[in-house]
Amino acid sequence: MPAPWQICCDKKSRTKNAKAEMDNMAETSEKMQMKKEITLLNGVSLIVGNMIGSGIFVSPRGVLMYSASYGLSLVIWALGGIFSLFGALCYVELGTSILKSGGSYAYILEAFGAFVAFIRLWSSLLIIEPTTQAVIAITFANYIVQPIFPHCEPPYDAVRLIAAACICSLTFINCVNVKWGTRVQDIFTYAKVMALILVISVGLYKIGKGETENLRAPFEGSATSPGMIALALYSALFSYSGWDTLNYVTEEMQNPERNLPLSIAISMPIVAIIYLLTNIAYYVVLDMSALLTSDAVAVTFGGETLSHAKWIIPIVVAMSCYSGLNSSIIAASRLFYVGAREGHLPVSLSLIHIKRFTPVPALLFNLSLFFPIVYCLCSLFLVIVPLYSDTINSLIGVGIALSGIPAYYLGVHLPAEKRPKCLLWLSGGCLKSSLPAGFSLVEETEMWTALEASGGCSTWR
Repeated sequence: MPAPWQICCDKKSRTKNAKAEMDNMAETSEKMQMKKEITLLNGVSLIVGNMIGSGIFVSPRGVLMYSASYGLSLVIWALGGIFSLFGALCYVELGTSILKSGGSYAYILEAFGAFVAFIRLWSSLLIIEPTTQAVIAITFANYIVQPIFPHCEPPYDAVRLIAAACICSLTFINCVNVKWGTRVQDIFTYAKVMALILVISVGLYKIGKGETENLRAPFEGSATSPGMIALALYSALFSYSGWDTLNYVTEEMQNPERNLPLSIAISMPIVAIIYLLTNIAYYVVLDMSALLTSDAVAVTFGGETLSHAKWIIPIVVAMSCYSGLNSSIIAASRLFYVGAREGHLPVSLSLIHIKRFTPVPALLFNLSLFFPIVYCLCSLFLVIVPLYSDTINSLIGVGIALSGIPAYYLGVHLPAEKRPKCLLWLSGGCLKSSLPAGFSLVEETEMWTALEASGGCSTWR
């Protein structure tokens, strides 16, 4: 049986049998969907694994620098947890009301329509997902090679090659099987939680011995500027980000109405408690100057307390990055898959492997009103203050988002017959040349109608 693109492109030579085959494939495509393989435990691991990334090992420096005292920094960490909890509770209600994968993109599409949703998707495609994954992968590579080059800068090319290998290996794992991806997530999440428990244990041991000199005047010198407090909160929220991971895979969850709220209810307290206790451990062992001059607080902590076992910390940070990158790849692939299914990205990205039930092309492309109101007000504060404190970078972010307007107009808003031929050629070329047999095209019928109306199919041959 010919591949879907061969049927579509060979418009003039189609026979009645070929039409019957295409109809059969369309029926199969409607039934094709990713399996519900994500359990409650997998959901907790995805959220905890994504939230506890490299931030807790790095960003305590940022929180402390802007808050200027141990006491206020701990308050900021607690506020970051509460703020993230409000957002998570909003997403619980959204995820159980709108049972679609894709996270915020799917919810914006339902609430505000295609244009605003496309701008959200465009921002993720253009800057958010690629840069986030690149930074995590490079951080992973740096910490992997750090024990080999303890007193000098690691080779530039080696770090980049290891980062590329990290992304490729995780993409392959998630292409092969969804279960493989969740098992990797489970194992590495357990490892990093155990490492943080080790850090906390050392801190509690020091407190038990009475070594609390650093905490005797916890609020002395605290920052009072709203701008500085907002920047401190940003640094904390960087570590708390990832609580929405499970909303990107809602369609693959077993019993999402039950398991989505439970996963978030279990994950958020675990992460918040670990973060607070870990920072207390840092503050007990390291003084203010050591914390502010360290680019990786956990590594400095390990050097002070773990003696010959200090090499454990860089390896654990690398494992943490690997886990965070895995969950990021899972979430991003589902975002692009849903975007393609809705017609906002090339339809080839909505293909599912017919045997493995994984979105291979998308992987390769890579309550009550109280909580929403509070979350929106806090978000508004975090948006407005940086416009004053860091105007240039804020305007750059706005410009990146608005750059999606022409892409939406040309690729989504215009009827298919009026779109530039080069867009049809690009979409068709990718579909024809880059995908092997064995995929189900979820939106095949709609694609065929649009291409036939525009006369684009004949140009693919």
